[in-house]
Amino acid sequence: MNSPPGAPPADGGDALPAGTRLGEFEIREVIGSGGFGIVYRAWDEALQRDVALKEYMPVSMAGRSAGERVTLRSRTHEEDFELGRQSFVNEARLLARFDQPALVKVFRFWEGNGTAYMAMPLYQGRTLRQLRKTMAPGTADDAWTRALIDPLLDALEVMHAAAVYHRDIAPDNILWCDDGRPVLLDFGAARLVLADRTQNVTAVLKPQFAPIEQYAETQSMRQGPWTDLYALAGTCYFMLTGRAPVPATARVLNDEMEPLLRILPPGCSPRLLQVLDWAMAVRPQDRPQSVAQMRDALEGRIAIPLRPVHGVAAGHMPPVQADPAAFDKTVQATMRIEPTRKTTRVPAPGPALASASAPSTPPPESVYDTPERSVMLPPKSGLPLRAVMVVLVMAAAIAGAWTTRAQWIPMLPESVQALIPSAQEAASAPEAAASASEATPAAPAAAA
Repeated sequence: MNSPPGAPPADGGDALPAGTRLGEFEIREVIGSGGFGIVYRAWDEALQRDVALKEYMPVSMAGRSAGERVTLRSRTHEEDFELGRQSFVNEARLLARFDQPALVKVFRFWEGNGTAYMAMPLYQGRTLRQLRKTMAPGTADDAWTRALIDPLLDALEVMHAAAVYHRDIAPDNILWCDDGRPVLLDFGAARLVLADRTQNVTAVLKPQFAPIEQYAETQSMRQGPWTDLYALAGTCYFMLTGRAPVPATARVLNDEMEPLLRILPPGCSPRLLQVLDWAMAVRPQDRPQSVAQMRDALEGRIAIPLRPVHGVAAGHMPPVQADPAAFDKTVQATMRIEPTRKTTRVPAPGPALASASAPSTPPPESVYDTPERSVMLPPKSGLPLRAVMVVLVMAAAIAGAWTTRAQWIPMLPESVQALIPSAQEAASAPEAAASASEATPAAPAAAA
């Protein structure tokens, strides 16, 4: 493995220079960089094809020394760096297990130069967020939405059968390929293995798409298939309406998010809208409990529980109980890469796509850009945040009157209170979310 003498780094900083050889791969350019890694476009000399090559590089703990080797900035980071590296390899191994067209594929992964790498397919495409900016009104009709949902449900079903949950489904993490099919990208917001070990690395959630159970981890609010289904339905909500859903932390007190069945996006059937509303229920037990159940509802094989529309009573069916055994072998994915450099080339699984004519729209942003604002959960201190959130939700549910919030909110830690809106904020959440989704996002910074 060697770098050409005098060659400049591909993207400055700690990136490898263009022309660097890593085994059979030659670095061509950087296509994304962030707080936990760098993604390159590389040439696979053996198979004569471009690939996306991801390198583990937690910039807060390590940097590039002479040549290609990655070294620690301080020996105090040694244990955490090694834990992150092994988790990076575990994620690559996990992705390599799956061979599903709608899920990103890992060709190869290895360790070397004091770090780790994984090679993935690379082809043209845009994220759903980028695509939504240029979609003509009415494009996201019933047929288009099913073309989005059905392949992703297939991918989730394969993952869930192995007790693997994505936990970061959002418009930024789904690639719409030039041949008109979706690809679910990496496991970005699955819990970071270092989140519980250091205050420098915290769990990252996209609040508009993260269900309430991702803020808690107790027997009563476990994560499972319903967690991914909530985020997938929220992504569809964004594609159909052009605005992100109201954050779950706002809805838990006073759910005034306008359901799709009330909005009635053009070209969409009531059944599709009802299923998506069902999957976006705040309480986990009020959602579809499996991909199979959601698919049955879409196909009309089972009845759909109707959400109340702004307090108007609707039909209801008994919730399906979650299977506790489904959590026993949950696979925790690894280090998040939140790159920021713009590019029109992105990684995705499967064979090379047929060539397609260039779109008439302006050059798309990089799939590695992350304009969706994330919430940084504070590290554990005293009473765990997740446990407090669950107690908060359960206490209010038992009391049956969310309006008594003023009596118990002041008793909670400030870090938890910050996640709970005031009554006025909760009431204005739908309008605020709509305004935020229409604003042009600023260029994101690399993950800290």
